[in-house]
Amino acid sequence: MNGYYRLIAAFLLGGVTVTGFAPFYFYPAPVATLALLALLWRTSRTPMQAASTGFAFGMGLFGIGVTWLYVSLHDFGHMAPALAVLALIVLCAYLSLFPALAGGIAALRYFRASWAWPGVVAALWALMEWLRGTLFTGFPWLAVGYSQAPDSPLAGFAPIVGVYGISLLLMLSAAWLACWLENRQNRRFWLWLGSVWIIGFSLQQIHWTQPEGEPVTVSLLQGNIPQNMKWEPEHLSATMRTYVRLVQESPSRLIVTPEISFPLYYEQAPRDYLELLTEHARSRQGDVLIGLVERSPADDSYYNTMFSFGASPEQSYRKYHLVPFGEYIPLKPIFGWVIDVLHIPLSDFSRGGLDQQPLNLAGQRVAVNICYEDVFGEEIIMQLPQASLLVNVSNDAWFGHSIGPRQHLQISQMRALETGRYMLRATNTGVTAIINERGRVLEQLEMFTTAGLHSTVQGFGGATPYVRLGNSLLFWLIGLLLLTGCLAAFSGRRKTL
Repeated sequence: MNGYYRLIAAFLLGGVTVTGFAPFYFYPAPVATLALLALLWRTSRTPMQAASTGFAFGMGLFGIGVTWLYVSLHDFGHMAPALAVLALIVLCAYLSLFPALAGGIAALRYFRASWAWPGVVAALWALMEWLRGTLFTGFPWLAVGYSQAPDSPLAGFAPIVGVYGISLLLMLSAAWLACWLENRQNRRFWLWLGSVWIIGFSLQQIHWTQPEGEPVTVSLLQGNIPQNMKWEPEHLSATMRTYVRLVQESPSRLIVTPEISFPLYYEQAPRDYLELLTEHARSRQGDVLIGLVERSPADDSYYNTMFSFGASPEQSYRKYHLVPFGEYIPLKPIFGWVIDVLHIPLSDFSRGGLDQQPLNLAGQRVAVNICYEDVFGEEIIMQLPQASLLVNVSNDAWFGHSIGPRQHLQISQMRALETGRYMLRATNTGVTAIINERGRVLEQLEMFTTAGLHSTVQGFGGATPYVRLGNSLLFWLIGLLLLTGCLAAFSGRRKTL
């Protein structure tokens, strides 16, 4: 296959990989596409050719998988179409550098000739995904491990090694398949692959955490406030009427509204209005979580904050992990012009503390995370094992009718799997849902409807290995595989596959 056809094939493979993610949930697809990508790497003439193949794969994966960013930039950020497309291409090109680097290193001659090559590929892929999710505050969206939640046998490893560990095992499986495709006489790869997947299935039968305390009734509110109207002053009263109605219709002890459900500073919120919501929560011997903007009078900084009102003392959680160019502008001397291009309200938030503890609400210990924060699993576990419930509040109206909100739902499913906790999602336009400790969606509201999701959920105690160790085990696996690969590649006893 010549160079151009290889690039086209890699791009198409990247695009097909998107079907492994929500809303499609076809988890076998990434196994096949990554296996064919690994085969292209093995048959590359040079490391540079393998790197360009990895780059093309990334452009297909991200170019199709994160098209919802165009909706955010153009439809709601009012960026010119050409500039929005250019920004999306630049982002996808940056994200594609990581699979390019993995492919370039994996195609080095000494590695390819080694029996340990599949492990090297898997370790490099997982390491590159972790770097992509860490550098410059990180963008871990579409880490391939998410595609296995919740039904794939590999999802059984989530409570142990987290999403990046699943990415490693997925790529390891794909590399074994690639080696078999290259030499179909060697069937030992099927034995190794089958063993990993059977172990994953067995791990799915283990209950890592245990029910704790009595179940609690919850109401997750979806206001369905159009994004282009949310921050308009003339629409504020309608928004507040919507939420007071939804709160008063809620029969539950724990009531959750979405991120910045009221586009107001906390100090500006009418006291009688907040008291009305507080009294309703107290009448149920519970609490209501309200999203507001909090301003610090000391330095005039402001925060994306969730406040609680009700039977428990008033508490709050400030968002820690902010969205670059959405909630703050990095490197302002260089990128300050973005403020003039994007019409995003309040684009200069300050960070809350990383050491914030769960809120004691309605007899539960609630670990709150706001919107984008649930993409960072190792930050979520900072409030565990103390927390009995996870709550994510979001405003995915920025993504419109794209696949973005569904992908975000799958990310929350992975967090539930990693932690062994229910994840409750209250969003402005969807997907508002209840996810159990096994990562399965039990109930959800139809998107773009105004409603409350009322149900009963169970708090959980205990700690999964991932909660205790974070990504430590992942790094040990990466280090071990890379060390084994290097020793096998540079020893005098190299054995080809």
